[in-house]
Amino acid sequence: MKKFINDPKTYVHDTLRGVALANPDTLAFVPEYNLIHRTDAPSDDKVTIIQGSGSGHEPAHVMAVGKGMLDGACPGEVFAAPPSEFPFESAKLLRSAKGVLLLINNYTGDKMAFEMAQELADGEGIRARTLLIDDDVAVQDSTYTTGRRGVAGNFFVMKACGAAAENGADLDEVARIGEKVNSVTRSMGIALTACTPPAKGSPLFELGDDEIEVGVGIHGEPGRRRDKIKDADRIVDEALTAITEDLPFRSGDRVALMVNGLGGTPISELYILYAVAHDWLAAKGITIGRNYVGEYCTSLDMAGMSLTLVRLDDEIERLLDAPAECAIRVF
Repeated sequence: MKKFINDPKTYVHDTLRGVALANPDTLAFVPEYNLIHRTDAPSDDKVTIIQGSGSGHEPAHVMAVGKGMLDGACPGEVFAAPPSEFPFESAKLLRSAKGVLLLINNYTGDKMAFEMAQELADGEGIRARTLLIDDDVAVQDSTYTTGRRGVAGNFFVMKACGAAAENGADLDEVARIGEKVNSVTRSMGIALTACTPPAKGSPLFELGDDEIEVGVGIHGEPGRRRDKIKDADRIVDEALTAITEDLPFRSGDRVALMVNGLGGTPISELYILYAVAHDWLAAKGITIGRNYVGEYCTSLDMAGMSLTLVRLDDEIERLLDAPAECAIRVF
C-alpha cells in the first residue's frame, strides 16, 4: 500500500481537518462528531440539511457542505456508518426553527444511525425528518442494504434540497423536493479495479487483469456479475440500458447526465465515456440538459465509473441551476 497518510487510525480526522483548513471562511470542523459544517449555520431562516454515510467517498459528502448545498456532514470511518451520536449531536448543534432534514444513502448502518438520530432529536424537541436515497439500479437488494443502494445520485438530491432550503422552503417542502428528485434519478457503476482502505492495507476484493465488476457498489460490493473487460461503447450501452429501462426514460425526455469517477479513473477516460453516453442518448431521442463529469462520489482509489441520469422538469432544472458554494466548486 502506498498512500499519503500518517496513521490509518487518524485517516478520517486528518482528512476532515484538511478540508476545514482549506476553507477557513466557510467551513468549521467539530472533531468529536466528525462534523464539517457551514460557519454561518445554523440559521432559523432555513431548513438545516445534514448528510453522513461512511468516509472514503470524497468529495461526498463533506466537500458538498456550503451555501445552497448541505449545512453539515458527519461521516463515519472509511466505509462505515457513523454512530447515531454523530447525526444526533450534529442536529442539535445545527438545529433550526424551520427543522432539520437528515439525508440517508440506503445502506443498513446509515439508515439505522440516522433514524435513531431522528428519534433522539424528536425527544429533544427538534423537528427532524429523514429522507432515503436509493438510486442504484444494479441490484434490488444486497448484504449492505435493505433495497437499492444510495450512490452518486445523492448529489442531485443534495443540490435540489439545498437550493429549496436556501430559498426559504419549509421542512415538508424540502423533503417533498428531495423525494421527487430521488424518484427520477437512476445510477449504475462499473469497476475496473478494487480499492485499498488504509486500515486494511490491501485491495478490498480481487479482479483479474481482464475482468470488470458490473454494477459495483461504492464500497466494492458485488453487482450484477463479474465480466470480461469491454470497450467503452459496450460498457456505456450496458449501464445506460439498465438505467433507462428501469424508470423508464423515454424519447423526448430531458435529463441531467453525471459521469462520476470512482477515485482512480483519469478525467480523460470520463470524457470518453461522456461522449459515448451523449451519442447513445441522442440516438434514443433523450436530450442532455445538464452534464456533470468528474469525481462526486468515489470509492477511495477504485478505478471505475458510475453513470447517473435524472429526468428533468422545470422545477428540478431550476433548482439545479440555483447558485451554490462549496469545496467542490462545480455546482
